[in-house]
Amino acid sequence: MSTSWGPFEAIRGLRPDGVIPQVTPIRRLLPDVPTEQDPYAAAQAALAPLASAVRPGARIAVTAGSRGIHDLVVVVRAAVDWLRDAGAEPFVVPAMGSHGGATADGQREMLAGLGVTPESMGCPIEATMETVVVGTLDDGTPVHHDAVAAKADGVLLVNRVKPHTDFHGPVESGLAKILAIGLGNHAGAAALHAGGIPSLGGAIEAAARMVIAQGKILGGLAILENMLERTASVELVVADGIGGAAETALLQRAGSLMGRLPFDELDVLVVDEMGKDKSGTGMDTNVLGRCWVHGIPEFDSPSIAAISVHSLSEASHGNASGLGLADVIPARLLEQIDLRTSYVNALTSGAGGARRSRLPMVLQDDEAAVLAAVTMSGRRDWSSVRLARIRDTLSPNELMVTPALLTEAAERFDLEIAGTARHLTDPSGCLTGWQELG
Repeated sequence: MSTSWGPFEAIRGLRPDGVIPQVTPIRRLLPDVPTEQDPYAAAQAALAPLASAVRPGARIAVTAGSRGIHDLVVVVRAAVDWLRDAGAEPFVVPAMGSHGGATADGQREMLAGLGVTPESMGCPIEATMETVVVGTLDDGTPVHHDAVAAKADGVLLVNRVKPHTDFHGPVESGLAKILAIGLGNHAGAAALHAGGIPSLGGAIEAAARMVIAQGKILGGLAILENMLERTASVELVVADGIGGAAETALLQRAGSLMGRLPFDELDVLVVDEMGKDKSGTGMDTNVLGRCWVHGIPEFDSPSIAAISVHSLSEASHGNASGLGLADVIPARLLEQIDLRTSYVNALTSGAGGARRSRLPMVLQDDEAAVLAAVTMSGRRDWSSVRLARIRDTLSPNELMVTPALLTEAAERFDLEIAGTARHLTDPSGCLTGWQELG
């Protein structure tokens, strides 16, 4: 933090009493997980059925989003190269809804942070916040479509298919969403979210079909990732399958591949880093077991009493969307937040931003934040506190755990001890590093 903490000066020196038990590194022993060794070749092979649909000289927009997709650069570049080899003139369009502060320059900057640049793609990147309205849903909601994409001769979608962080249904986060919300830009994202999260899934499907009816969507490359957050498969979904049975089948596969915490009940979860490159909500709600959206049922598991989060990723560019899912943060995280960018995202999300945009309790440093989380967890005997630490919600398979969880881990065939016991924080109050893991 800076010299002056402003209104947060009141918490300087506030440190709950108690001693955090030592933690020991453990890791989950994973079965053989499906992994695509050459995502570039897989993407190009998947596109083969579209060869007859690409006219020489056609200007084709290829989407790139803002999530932490491991092989985003590789797959988008494969699509661009394939289209060029087919005689088209490809270019990349950001498909991010309101992200990047709801500005074209902000979205270009976010793509650059993900490695998507004109140089890495070998083609132009054309960004705008302007849209055209292609129709209205039955309830009167306007369906917006990116103005640059609308002028193109065709559009090829690229996105990861995975369970959504806000709702569950036959179509969640994937191709229909990047078409309806991502390419809806700020106006489209806000319009679809305004009806509330319970209706969002159906609105996405209906809006996607309306855009597809314009006849310019070639199809979509769906990236499925395994529990190690590596590409498991790259699949083509033709236009008619987007938002339909084909995408639903891929969603079911993606759900079975997703990584989750190895414990169903925790007193405290310590998350080193959150961010838009980790999840649309900064931390994946499917991992935390917290949804916190009006009208949406909460998860059955995991059950976590208190969560502390300790930093915001650089790739988030200050967007702390989802910070309200945490209970406690260290004061230095405040300096990493761009409130305007965060609030634009929250407002666009409608009901999805109401609780998640709240500021958690702020303590002086990492140690004080964890002490506060344990204090508020409801565990009277700290020697038996069930505390786990992870790097982020993309990495739930490597943890540091307290003795109560270590005893359980020792009896599990799917977990192994990966190092020796150590203090969770150093003498300066900062979290200790992960580099010592064996």
